[in-house]
Amino acid sequence: MGEAPVRDAFSEAVEAERERRAGAIGGGALDRRSIAEQVSGRILAMIKSGNLKSGDRLPTEQKMSIAFGISRPPLREALKALTLMGVLTSRQGGRYTVTDLSPSRLVAPVNTLLSVADYDVHQQFEARTVVDLALVRLCAERASQDMRMRIMKLAVDGRAFEHDPVAFRLLDIEFHQAINAGANNGLLSALAQVLYDLGLDVRRTASELPGVIATSVEQHVAVADALLARDAAAAVAAYRIHLEHVRDSTIMVTGERS
Repeated sequence: MGEAPVRDAFSEAVEAERERRAGAIGGGALDRRSIAEQVSGRILAMIKSGNLKSGDRLPTEQKMSIAFGISRPPLREALKALTLMGVLTSRQGGRYTVTDLSPSRLVAPVNTLLSVADYDVHQQFEARTVVDLALVRLCAERASQDMRMRIMKLAVDGRAFEHDPVAFRLLDIEFHQAINAGANNGLLSALAQVLYDLGLDVRRTASELPGVIATSVEQHVAVADALLARDAAAAVAAYRIHLEHVRDSTIMVTGERS
C-alpha cells in the first residue's frame, strides 16, 4: 500500500514528460533509436523540473519499465549511466535513489576518468587556466573581507615554510581552497579541486626543487594583495603568472616539452 503513491506520482510525472516530448520523439513509447539515452534524459528532466528531488527513491525496475513503456535492458543501461554520472545511487535491494546532487559528487566521475588517463601536464594547466582564473576573478568580486584576510594570512604564512615542502604543500591546498570558497561557485570549485589533485605526485617532487617554494610564496602574496584590493584584473594577472610557474616546474620534473 505504501508504494502506490510513489508509483502513481512517478507514472504521472513520466506521462507529463512524455506528452511534452511527444512531438519530438513521435508518440507514447520511446522509439528504438536510443532508448537508454532518452530514458536517462527523461529522468534528468524530471529532476530538473522538481518532480524528482534529492533523496527520492525510484520505483522498482518493473514499475519504471511499465511507466516508460520499455523493456528492462535499456532501462538498466540508463540507470547505470545516471549512476556513473553521480545523479543516482544504487541502494541495497536494487532500488535507486536521487543523490544530493552536490558539485563534488557530480564531478567525481570526471575525477575518476582523469586519474586513470595518461597525465598530460599541458592539458592540465590549460584546463586550470580556464577554471582557476574564473574562480580568482569571482573571488575578487564576491569574497567577504574576512575571506580576503584569510587568503592574505595563508599567503604570508607560506614564508615560514620555504624549506619545509610537506608543510608548504598543506598550506598551499588551504590557500587555493580559500580562493575557491571566496568565489562562491560550488561547481567551479569542485572542478578546480579535480584539476589541482591531478598529477599531485609530480607536484610533490616539483615542490622540492630549489627556489620553487620561495617563488610560489611571493606569487601567492601578489595574488592575495590584489584580492585584498578587490582588483580582479590584477588578481587574474598575478594568478596566471603563478600557474605558469607551477606548470614550468612540473615540466622540469616530468621532462615534457611543449
